[in-house]
Amino acid sequence: MPRPRPERGDRRRSLLDEERAAPSRTSARVRRNRALVAGTAVLALAGGAAWWARDKVLTPWSESCSATALGETVTFDPEQMHNAAMMVQIGERRGLPARAGTIAVATAIQESKLRNITYGDRDSVGLFQQRPSQGWGTVEEILDPRYSTNAFYDALVKVDGWQDMVITEIAQEVQRSAFPEAYADHEHEGRTIASAVAGHSPGGLVCRIDAPSRPGDAERLVEDLRAETGSSSNREGQVVTVRASSERRAWGIGAWAVATAKGHGVVVVQVGDQQWARGDGQEWRPADQPVDPTTVVITLAD
Repeated sequence: MPRPRPERGDRRRSLLDEERAAPSRTSARVRRNRALVAGTAVLALAGGAAWWARDKVLTPWSESCSATALGETVTFDPEQMHNAAMMVQIGERRGLPARAGTIAVATAIQESKLRNITYGDRDSVGLFQQRPSQGWGTVEEILDPRYSTNAFYDALVKVDGWQDMVITEIAQEVQRSAFPEAYADHEHEGRTIASAVAGHSPGGLVCRIDAPSRPGDAERLVEDLRAETGSSSNREGQVVTVRASSERRAWGIGAWAVATAKGHGVVVVQVGDQQWARGDGQEWRPADQPVDPTTVVITLAD
């Protein structure tokens, strides 16, 4: 499809839409102050620690996912990290460099806080707030996260020299944002997530999520693996095994499996001699039965 060039206008959103749909463009100092106030309130009520993750307070008992790479840690809730991992892996499947994943995630943080929302400025919807009236597709298509991600990449790769451009320039070319400087605020977050999910930072993604309430959907996991990572797999009951082309790809697929574990009902992910388990999901630990370093074993709830 031709690269859309949506026109956002001088004022991108009304005050109401900015409050409801757009990630905060407030200064870093104000964001920190909000986090401090929110965290203090939780401390006063619960007598425990709390930390801020985008649009909500995460407490030690909240479900959360963290990506650690390049000396930084970024925390989101499972829904947000699921969407981010999907974006990074689709970029990998398309053979794009890691910077593409960084740009996609940073853009979606700014546009939707990594949520597939059904509203926005004028007719904007979805993870990237793409507009049907500007040629991005129908509302139904844009609300399909895979479609919208591929549409974003289709537009990105048509920008001459995009790999060497700063993210504010890319935002202006692809998103036609009235506030391109806002994207730079999220570049380090996008880079951290992309590094962990692409396998450049092995073991860099973990999730703390509650026990599953129903059996995992192994059939859907196999389908999503193929569609988002490009990986074929072998399934035996509730165990899905992937033979990756390299150790890096194995770690990338493993990170994707952890990031999407809540939605798929995954309880254990093993890469080589390391494993993440849903019950103690704060870190990767040595596996009881090591496998080849390029093998990923994903176990779903019975």
